[in-house]
Amino acid sequence: MVGSTVSPPWTYTLQLPQDPRAPGVARATLRNALRVHGMPELVEIAELLASELVTNAYLHSSGPYSLRLRDAGRSRVRLSVRDTDPRIPAPFRWGAPTPEELAERGRGLYLVTLYAECWGGYPVRGGLPEQGGKVLWAECAAKA
Repeated sequence: MVGSTVSPPWTYTLQLPQDPRAPGVARATLRNALRVHGMPELVEIAELLASELVTNAYLHSSGPYSLRLRDAGRSRVRLSVRDTDPRIPAPFRWGAPTPEELAERGRGLYLVTLYAECWGGYPVRGGLPEQGGKVLWAECAAKA
């Protein structure tokens, strides 16, 4: 039997409730998944990105939300958060202004745009209210 040197792509989806402890659970799950898949160098930046995306979903949606982790190849990971609020927030909307230096809100997602390799957001439509909402995503990669 010939061994394989290429690991297959992987995806995990973590369903999260409207609970203030959920962002911490998401960060712990992310850390473990990246370490198990041999990507410990991505933990710090991926944890920052996931923390901001998950906290945004917790604060601005009324229903459950989910964190999805996906192997994006070449030591990259894509993090996406789906929630029930259909509004795409600044700065994920094109043309949104940079938050003020002393602003109390809006700086977390702005950090995502600064630290992610690429990022975006799109609405999700469905027949039932719980099927609608949005997805915000970001990718990070190991530095060469």
